[in-house]
Amino acid sequence: MDNSRRLSKQRSHFSAYPWLQNPNLQATILFFLLLAALLLVWELGVQLKLFSPVMPAASRTIADFWSWIVDPFYDNGPNDKGIGLHLLASLQRVAIGFFIGSAIAIPLGIAIGLSEVVSKAVDPFIQLLRPVSPLAWLPLGLAILKSSEATALFVIAITSISPTLINTKFGVSHVSRDYLNVARTLGASRWRTIAKVILPAAAPQIVAGLRISIGISWLVIVAAEMIVGGTGIGSFVWNEWNNLNVTSIITAIVVIGLVGILLDRLLGLLHSWVSFGQ
Repeated sequence: MDNSRRLSKQRSHFSAYPWLQNPNLQATILFFLLLAALLLVWELGVQLKLFSPVMPAASRTIADFWSWIVDPFYDNGPNDKGIGLHLLASLQRVAIGFFIGSAIAIPLGIAIGLSEVVSKAVDPFIQLLRPVSPLAWLPLGLAILKSSEATALFVIAITSISPTLINTKFGVSHVSRDYLNVARTLGASRWRTIAKVILPAAAPQIVAGLRISIGISWLVIVAAEMIVGGTGIGSFVWNEWNNLNVTSIITAIVVIGLVGILLDRLLGLLHSWVSFGQ
């Protein structure tokens, strides 16, 4: 059978089931097939003792995952809390640290974007600090602040500055000269030009920076909490590892991933909103 006849036969087969031609449905079916294949390989690997004895079976992990999800907010003391309480503590830290970092990065990015002299003066600091690993700030934070809670906020804030700062600078410095000339012709003051022309025009780039920063903040908080301790999803992962509860660690990984997707989607919606007309 040649290719043309084979393709024609496939098309006639799909035409009998038009709902199968929906790409989203096809992607969903493929997703569940891949997930089922992964779980099957996982389960067989454990049952046939191909993996380390520490590795739990997929069926046991799913059962433990469900037990964490159905009762996420129980509190039996400092060392026995539901995963929901750990998650809320981490989100609170990320929100505060992210807000502090953004409050520094956006005004500084606007100042750098508006002045070539300031941009050249500050750029060496940005280039020097940008490649520094977030965890490298932990000892410095502990030394300066002498508080694990404040250090976690410090690390989140300091690591969320660079993406927002760089994107804000880029957006402000690339505002169309036509917009600025019109504002100048109409006699708009400097502050009014910034508020009514520059910020709206640069908003998509600023929000893109915020979107990157929130992702980095969420990555950093897990690692930071493993070191500074206390209540939080990072501390939860570390404590469960010390107890060799691998199923709980896998549960936390799934929850961390889902929350990361949710945070990214929220900033993605904000980006779509401020990018109207572009």
